[in-house]
Amino acid sequence: MQKFKNKTALITGGTNGMGFATAQRFIEEGGIAIITGRSEETVNNALEKLGGRAYGIVSDSGRMKDLMQLQQEVKRYTEELDVIFANAGYGKFASIENVGEEQFDELFNVLVKGPFFTVQQILPLMKRGSSIIFNTSVATEIAMHNFSVYSAAKSAVQSFIRTFAVELTERGIRVNGISPGHIKTNIFNNTGLTAEQIEGAVQDIIPTIPFKRQGEPTEIANVVSFLASEEASYIHGAEIKVDAGISVIR
Repeated sequence: MQKFKNKTALITGGTNGMGFATAQRFIEEGGIAIITGRSEETVNNALEKLGGRAYGIVSDSGRMKDLMQLQQEVKRYTEELDVIFANAGYGKFASIENVGEEQFDELFNVLVKGPFFTVQQILPLMKRGSSIIFNTSVATEIAMHNFSVYSAAKSAVQSFIRTFAVELTERGIRVNGISPGHIKTNIFNNTGLTAEQIEGAVQDIIPTIPFKRQGEPTEIANVVSFLASEEASYIHGAEIKVDAGISVIR
């Protein structure tokens, strides 16, 4: 089935994890994927794996300069887009007492400014019938130690789903979101934790998950692919939880 034939998606943070898996799925279904990443090395590595129907842009979703140039960069490959998956982001976690202004601003820049201005700058390329998908988090539903800033930032993105849906309805652009649970990604890579500490944190989390395992990036890609497709043509302003039920099963 080629449900994305002749369609092009912009996937921010598409060099690994959920973004990369979504780019793979979009290409498998006949589409073209334009991915962004923060370094030339990671972008090129991803493009080698994705093949000839993928294009890459070195762009940091936490830098306004890069965001303001994004439309022009995308127009090197296409004049129209069918899908935006505003996915780029990472986590940094600390107790209330240990959060500094630098960490606060860093997370709000990449997690809130990033998706907002990505969509703002790309809107002129979005045609009627296109789709925008935001990436939120189970952290908007579950209170967790050391997650205060991350949760607040993701809650702001959660609100974008509704407010963007209101504004873009007349343009025929659908806006939805996914709320991932604990997925196998590199979310902890920028925390300063060692590999052993990260593995310890993951092992502490797994018993709290109803399915007793982390989700696979492909399980997120499946839902993003659905929301981006005509199969979801009557879904608008919604947020789908992909979290093994952790937000409702306690």
